[in-house]
Amino acid sequence: MAKELLLEIGVEELPAAFLPKAVEALQVGAERMFKENAIKHGNIAAFATPRRLCLRCESVAERQENQLVEKVGPAIKGAHDADGKPSRALLGFSKGQGMEIADLAVVKTEKGEYFVARKRIIGGITKDLLPSLLLALIESLPFKRSMRWSDIALKFARPIHWLVALYDGEVIPFAVANIRSGNITYGHRFMSQEKLTVSDFADYQENLRKAFVIVSPSERKEMIVAGAQKIASDVGGSALINQDLLTEVAFLVEYPYPICGSFPSDYLLLPREVLITTMMTHQRYFPVVDSNGVILPYFITIANTNAKDPVVVRKGNEKVIRARLKDAEFFFKEDQKVPLTSRVEGLKKVVYHSQMGTSFEKMERFKALAEYLGNIVAPNHVEAIIRAAFLSKADLDTQMVGEFPELQGIMGREYALRQGESAKVALAIHEHYFPTVAGGPLPTSAIGAVVSIADKTDTIVGFFGVGLAPTGTADPYAMRRQALGIINIVIEHGFSFSFISLIERSILILGNKLQVDSATMKKEVLEFFRARLENMLVSQGYSNDIVDAVCSVGMDDIFLAAKKVKAMEAFRQNKDFQPLAVAFKRAKNIIKDFSDGRVDPSCFVHEAESNLYASYLEVKLQVESLIISGNIKEAIEEMAKLRFPIDDFFQKIMVMDEDEKVRFNRQSLLAEIFGLFANIADFSRIAVEQKR
Repeated sequence: MAKELLLEIGVEELPAAFLPKAVEALQVGAERMFKENAIKHGNIAAFATPRRLCLRCESVAERQENQLVEKVGPAIKGAHDADGKPSRALLGFSKGQGMEIADLAVVKTEKGEYFVARKRIIGGITKDLLPSLLLALIESLPFKRSMRWSDIALKFARPIHWLVALYDGEVIPFAVANIRSGNITYGHRFMSQEKLTVSDFADYQENLRKAFVIVSPSERKEMIVAGAQKIASDVGGSALINQDLLTEVAFLVEYPYPICGSFPSDYLLLPREVLITTMMTHQRYFPVVDSNGVILPYFITIANTNAKDPVVVRKGNEKVIRARLKDAEFFFKEDQKVPLTSRVEGLKKVVYHSQMGTSFEKMERFKALAEYLGNIVAPNHVEAIIRAAFLSKADLDTQMVGEFPELQGIMGREYALRQGESAKVALAIHEHYFPTVAGGPLPTSAIGAVVSIADKTDTIVGFFGVGLAPTGTADPYAMRRQALGIINIVIEHGFSFSFISLIERSILILGNKLQVDSATMKKEVLEFFRARLENMLVSQGYSNDIVDAVCSVGMDDIFLAAKKVKAMEAFRQNKDFQPLAVAFKRAKNIIKDFSDGRVDPSCFVHEAESNLYASYLEVKLQVESLIISGNIKEAIEEMAKLRFPIDDFFQKIMVMDEDEKVRFNRQSLLAEIFGLFANIADFSRIAVEQKR
């Protein structure tokens, strides 16, 4: 009969940032625990509040499943000596498995025959196994930072104060550190002091609800949103709900109580982002906006207690936000007294990196790189690109960004607009940081896009150049994200340019900053970008082999490479696709050791050779023209016209003819055709369907 398992770990307040991963780890750990121990179960769910981690497992079987365990031993060959006596290895294996040699089975593998010990293990009783399993589960929970307390060896995020462990209503006896499990839990720290006896999850959840604890984070979120919207509507607005903030606040409270506060409307003159950052990031308040999204002079804070006098709580929060906004207003006014152009000089005092120089030096480098790229992809905007790059880091020298680092770029845009810079330059100053997170918004303007690419390229090439390339486990400068950002920007804006040339230009600009051989470093950077491009395209649903086939012939033009992958994926559905792929695998094998030669039509012996060459010349002109104009789909369709001449060639021609001149000419023909197709992809790398 299946039964319910309930586990609760009662702790001192856990940081909200720890809880989402702790919930995931508890659930995944429980699933792994049951799987590894062959215990059937139903739905598993984990929950958390600041004071507890909770696990509910439904329909947990009473016993483990019986298991057939196999242990492979020594090979039969050599397991006996010349007299037929078992070797020491065989004797040791049988003894270790507690079996007679005669009872061992024999299995055949690719490497030969081996002795195998097969044992049928009768499943144990779940109730007897759970004490050790639950202890191991709790001890395995990972945290960003753990601590020890008293003289206890256990490391955990915060001290454990109580444990609930019930299986079908019965206590599972075990201890974590000096805390023994039981059926007693505790309600809200401030609003419910009594002990609560529980028998199952339904009883546990209901008792805690009465004791002002909502166990489910999703339910707390719903309560926060509903409560915030209700009181926001009372002042004529709606709560601006940010999902990340909602998650954080839900893990800060056990029973949410929304309270609406206000601040002087004079502060609404501050930029919108300043108001939002002050409220959300620094105070964890939800702003209130009108129907047009305009911020109103109100905010909503979520308390963890039902205050006896909410007015006192409201006034306390209003006092804090007013002080914050007053500081922001002061910084905003003071910053504008110094032009951004003058602040650029201040970047000479800001160290970007000890091996990469100051922020001013970095700006000078990527400004030159942006000018170079702008002349290729946005020649009509070069002047604005240079200006935006020059001013892009100036706000790092402002008091506002010093106090609110999250506003870099945003304040640069605001100050630029107020100091007479053009709207397109101001926008680019803001957008050159994009994307700031994986999957985040990309620059909308070509100017911002070019400056962003240049800035990120300088970062990546620079850190590779001083020997600080990311490793498998460490990427402290977020270079993988920045590389993906560059790729996405290039594709989004349709920028077609030589990426190799951009890297070479960046290396040249970095000059004596480099500490790594430039040729080696260039190769590593290109491989780094290729891996990011391939992973991104595969994650978008394109086939591994198609992506590999395209990128293997070059990704110098990232935008063009992405177009080729898309076109090739579509062409895969064409009836000519598989035959061409098969033909090119064959062709590559024939010419793999061949040095390119020139086709001599006078050496053709068979009509199939002449026909293929004539078709190739006709298609070649069209294909090269279509590729230059970016019409990749049409170029592939044109190349597909060679399918039947190629098939005819292979059916009627023996490429490796005895006549060296004929053989060389035929190999030259195949090499030229292969080269034409290589303008798109290496078709020989594409997986083909095997005929049965």
